[in-house]
Amino acid sequence: MSYLEIRNVSKTLGLVHTLNNVSLSVNRHEAVVILGPSGCGKSTLLNIVAGLIPPDEGQIYVDGRNWTGKTGRMSYMQQKDLLLPSRTILDNVAIPLMLKGVSKKEARHTAQQHLEEFELSGFVNYYPRQLSGGMRQRAALLRTYLFASDILLLDEPFAALDAITRRRMHLWLKQLQSRYRCSILFVTHDIEEALLLADRILVLSARPAAILQEFIIPPQLDIHDQQSIKEKILDLLQPA
Repeated sequence: MSYLEIRNVSKTLGLVHTLNNVSLSVNRHEAVVILGPSGCGKSTLLNIVAGLIPPDEGQIYVDGRNWTGKTGRMSYMQQKDLLLPSRTILDNVAIPLMLKGVSKKEARHTAQQHLEEFELSGFVNYYPRQLSGGMRQRAALLRTYLFASDILLLDEPFAALDAITRRRMHLWLKQLQSRYRCSILFVTHDIEEALLLADRILVLSARPAAILQEFIIPPQLDIHDQQSIKEKILDLLQPA
């Protein structure tokens, strides 16, 4: 049974028909990447899944329960790290635990333990401005994970990083998912990123976004198959 289900979601923003009857699912411990052209409605879809905006039609289900229009169930990380500049990395990471009612002392203790796993143990008293882009994104991803560890919604979180740092973050995210067995719904317009991270890729059309095709990505993808999938995706994304 699917763990996260998006059922027949449609949305018009202002006068712009943005999403058209989009349905997809994410299984437990699976990484599904939504790929589409810029401005096609990918972020709008994640905002609906996260409960930040309501769909005009359709529903969002998690583990069989209707979560349409409700916040607080899934973690959501956007392109900007949104770390508070006036708080240390330790206190930034502890925020979701305190929002759940955990005492500050216990939240900081738990956050510090996870910072070691996220390779940030030596930077607990640093402020965001003192860290590299990749380190800030790791801290932001840890904060996202601690908010709700089983489902991560990631909206182009590495787009602002340089190519080398972004590649490192891709490999690190794959290791993170393997270790913590979380389900991931990841949005991007970068085909290479999608091929590296996904168990499945869903390609969206231009607005109003609809699913054009699904690609299942095998664990070991050779260069020939990778190039073949990439060419098929590029063909799908060509303007009509």
